Amino acid sequence: MRQSRIFAQQDEEAQIDMTPMLDIVFIMLIFFIVSTSFVREAGIEVQRPEAQTSSEQSQGAVMVALSASGDIWLDRQLTDIRMVRPSLERLKTEQADLAVVVQADEESSTGQLVKLLDQLRLANVPYSVATRAGEQ
Repeated sequence: MRQSRIFAQQDEEAQIDMTPMLDIVFIMLIFFIVSTSFVREAGIEVQRPEAQTSSEQSQGAVMVALSASGDIWLDRQLTDIRMVRPSLERLKTEQADLAVVVQADEESSTGQLVKLLDQLRLANVPYSVATRAGEQ
């Protein structure tokens, strides 16, 4: 009888409490989710024009696409030109260093591109226009 109590005490002492380790893992997971900036894709493929002065963009940004038919895609959703500014202002409150990359199709109208760029300027968001590297 005495030996069974000794074995029971040894079994209880050998257990490791995993609760603090799980707390640390969850805190690290929350930290990485909050600190990660996600690239918001435009939602469609566009045929970008070539440019000999194009350069790589290293900063994560929101992609805004202008299709050949004049449709505007923001965050994988078809968007009206009047909704671009409010959408970007909302995103800017979530991410202070927001930047926009405009992917305009080679066949899109210049007028529609100018209207889109005006909305970006009114939203006070830095932007760049995506191109393909041209042959030199």
